[in-house]
Amino acid sequence: MRVVVKVIPEADRTSGGLYLPDGAKAEMQESLLCLVTSVATAYEDTSETNISGVPLNSYVLIPKKAGIKVPWDDNIRIVEVKDILAIVELETVA
Repeated sequence: MRVVVKVIPEADRTSGGLYLPDGAKAEMQESLLCLVTSVATAYEDTSETNISGVPLNSYVLIPKKAGIKVPWDDNIRIVEVKDILAIVELETVA
C-alpha cells in the first residue's frame, strides 16, 4: 500500500533569524513533513474508497530517506504506508 506525498520545504532561517545553509539543514533533519497528494483507492460500483488508511490532503512525517523520488520533481515521493511515522495536525500560533 502506497501514497504519494509532496515534501514541504524547510525554512532557510531558524526562529532566531540565523540563516541555515542547505548542508546544515540536511544534517539536522531526521524526518520530513509532507502533504499527502494521492492515496490508494478501490472502486465499488460507482463510489471510490480510500483503502490506504491515510487521509488525502493530510500532513505526515516520514523518515528522511523514505520513499522513491519521482524523476520530474525532487519534492514528490511515493511512500509505503508502513514508512509513515505519524499523521500531523498543523496548528498556527498567534
